[in-house]
Amino acid sequence: MKKALLLRTLLLPLLLSACGEKAEKPEAKAPVDPMLVSATPDLAKRLRTAVVGEAPVSETLRVAGQIDFDENRVARIGATVTGRVSAMPGQIGAQVGRGAVLAQITSTDLTTQQLAYVRARSAYELNRRNAERARTLFAADVISAAELQKRESEYSVSSAEMRAAADQLRLLGLSHSALGSLGRGTVNSVSQVTATMSGVIVERHLALGQVVQPSDQLFVVADLSKVWAVAQVPEQQVHLVKLGENVTIEIPALEDEKRSGKLVFVGHTVDPKTRTVLIRTELDNSKGDLKPMMLSTMLVQGQARPRLVVPASAVVRENNADYVFVAEGKGSYRLRAVTLGHEEAGKRAVESGLKAGETIVVDGGFHLNTERNRQATEG
Repeated sequence: MKKALLLRTLLLPLLLSACGEKAEKPEAKAPVDPMLVSATPDLAKRLRTAVVGEAPVSETLRVAGQIDFDENRVARIGATVTGRVSAMPGQIGAQVGRGAVLAQITSTDLTTQQLAYVRARSAYELNRRNAERARTLFAADVISAAELQKRESEYSVSSAEMRAAADQLRLLGLSHSALGSLGRGTVNSVSQVTATMSGVIVERHLALGQVVQPSDQLFVVADLSKVWAVAQVPEQQVHLVKLGENVTIEIPALEDEKRSGKLVFVGHTVDPKTRTVLIRTELDNSKGDLKPMMLSTMLVQGQARPRLVVPASAVVRENNADYVFVAEGKGSYRLRAVTLGHEEAGKRAVESGLKAGETIVVDGGFHLNTERNRQATEG
């Protein structure tokens, strides 16, 4: 009994001490919402709010592209005969006019065809004279009608053969004057490769001594006074592009210089590999600073339609994301993440995060965000 009384005496001070400590412990504070801020009276005077509403917005489609040749101003030039390259005055980068000699081809086939034409022409002249003599003799009743018909038939056949031989030479590139020289017995085994349009030689695919065929592409000549800007639009966004829409071209190689134009072509089919559609605009290149294969960015301005918008001044950037402050009453504002389109005329279209009729801070958001960070840190 004495032991129990002694034990209670020793434990009583310890229990009283524990109760005292529990009574003195302060109550835990409620957690601070890091996205909510209360504006001080001075800060509230610097804020300007507005109600979120709709406005006409022209959606801009931004796609990667490049500068390309105007295919209507490009000539791919080859030889007209089979032969060996004996000279090639045409150099890459040279400005040439229509008819300029780009290369010379020595061809035995050309010689053979010219000899065939000379023989056909000689036979034609002989049969022509025989037919004329036969008409005179028939009129004098010296030869029969059958003999006259025979001579005239030979004359007709030789005339057709000569025309066929001449046409063949024209296909091989011989001019009318060269055919006249053949009539005097002058045979030339050299064929000239000439420019079929004025422009710049941008490609050359031959070397001295090389044997070439008529199917070979030897030179590419391009008129670069006008070029194309082309881009591939994903099929999901094709509905945003229409013929005639305004286009802005940004060219990184020219320090992001911008050129303007209109869409002149929208592809009628989808590339099955890339699932894209080709679009194209035409650009003036009279200065020659646009080079085919330069990278570019094409911005297509779509037609305006009503969209929910916010002023660009309302947007707060933090951690590479867009936010706006939404008023919640009694001087409180909540920072809310939003998804926005590109800026157009000081406004940005709302894709998600806001509803029509909500009140947001349109001026002073930066200062309000600074106050939010301070309150969150101190809280």
